[in-house]
Amino acid sequence: MSEPHLQKSLGPFHLWAIAVGLVISGEYFGWSYGWASAGTLGFLVTTAAVAAMYIAFIFSFTELTTAIPHAGGPFAYALRAFGPLGGAIAGFATLVEFLFAPPAISLAIGAYLHVQFPALEPKHAALGAYALFMALNIVGVHIAASFEVVVTLLAVGELLVFMAVVLPAFRWSNFLAGGWAGQDHFTPAALGGIFAALPFAIWFFLAIEGVAMAAEEAKEPRRTIPRAYISGILTLTVLAFGVMLFAGGSGSWAELASLNAPLPQAMKRAVGASSGWLHMLVWLGLFGLVASFHGIIMGYARQIFALGRAGYLPAVFARLHPRFNTPHVATLTGGVVGIAAIYSDAFVSIAGQSLTASVVTLSAFGALLMYVVSMAALFRLRTTEPDLARPFRAPLYPVAPAFALAMASLALVTMAWNNRELAAIFAGLMVLLVGGALLFRRRETA
Repeated sequence: MSEPHLQKSLGPFHLWAIAVGLVISGEYFGWSYGWASAGTLGFLVTTAAVAAMYIAFIFSFTELTTAIPHAGGPFAYALRAFGPLGGAIAGFATLVEFLFAPPAISLAIGAYLHVQFPALEPKHAALGAYALFMALNIVGVHIAASFEVVVTLLAVGELLVFMAVVLPAFRWSNFLAGGWAGQDHFTPAALGGIFAALPFAIWFFLAIEGVAMAAEEAKEPRRTIPRAYISGILTLTVLAFGVMLFAGGSGSWAELASLNAPLPQAMKRAVGASSGWLHMLVWLGLFGLVASFHGIIMGYARQIFALGRAGYLPAVFARLHPRFNTPHVATLTGGVVGIAAIYSDAFVSIAGQSLTASVVTLSAFGALLMYVVSMAALFRLRTTEPDLARPFRAPLYPVAPAFALAMASLALVTMAWNNRELAAIFAGLMVLLVGGALLFRRRETA
């Protein structure tokens, strides 16, 4: 029996929308927790460093995606470079990233809806979001990707509207007030805050690499994927700095530092609670959250599908829907995990922080480990397979990928130091998943 294959139906505009849409919710919420750790100036430094890491990473990662266009993305690159163990580490790190990002986003959807409907419990709204967008993903990838184009364009437009509306209220004095972790001057404590804020700066860009998991469904991936990645990372960098600066300069940044919906609150200060602009932001702001939520569901489904197809998970996860040719079992399985996280208080009681902050941090752990393994795979494949067809070659090689590797490694270590309980949870989860997958694969191939 031949392996299950996904249909090629995605064009360059679809891929750009997936690249931006996967991430754009990070501009709407989550990042403001970084202010609580580092203040506005400290978090600006953190974000600049993380943006530089992501730019170097994406330009290097594109070489791997175009050379090995596979639904497993990082899993496929590490498997080819380092064998079964490397593949398992990269595959399950990516899976952790993509499984734990949607619960945070769905809770933010619930928080935005709660602004309009105070009686609506955010967790119940999050559950409804999972049901709706899992169904849309199962119906068909072209329909799902076309929907992603629409909501991504609306989300980008809404962020530009937000910046324009709060511009009259912007004051540099607001942004600079207590900007070093609540202190007037830079101190060693402020440096600690800069490192503690890493996961929330990563949230501005987290999951853009998910385009790699749509590679098997892309038309002419060796031409369209580089365009999607490069235009996507540039779009997101401009939006991230714009949103952070305008929100922080609209009033007291401390009031926004631990909110799931900081942009409506920032706009409320600029135009008043009864303004039609505010209501427009709440409703259209949902499109940014929906774009990421919907896109990341596509991503985790393809990762589970690829791991099942390769024998690291039971073959049932590689099943495609008989009518829609989409990985329906993988889509539903990831949803069950995310819904369980939403209704669990375990992360809050263990880590001592909000559920949103906890799942953002867990997702960032998965992403950073995957970035480290992917950049190591790039160097390894340059050595072991110099003749591999590389339609796009990493610019500034080896400097750019080495910088991305070093930055991701530093961020991973410092995040683990500042989040020891969650680091232990992540490490235990990875040992369980990787060890179990390797044992399962060995038994199936024996």
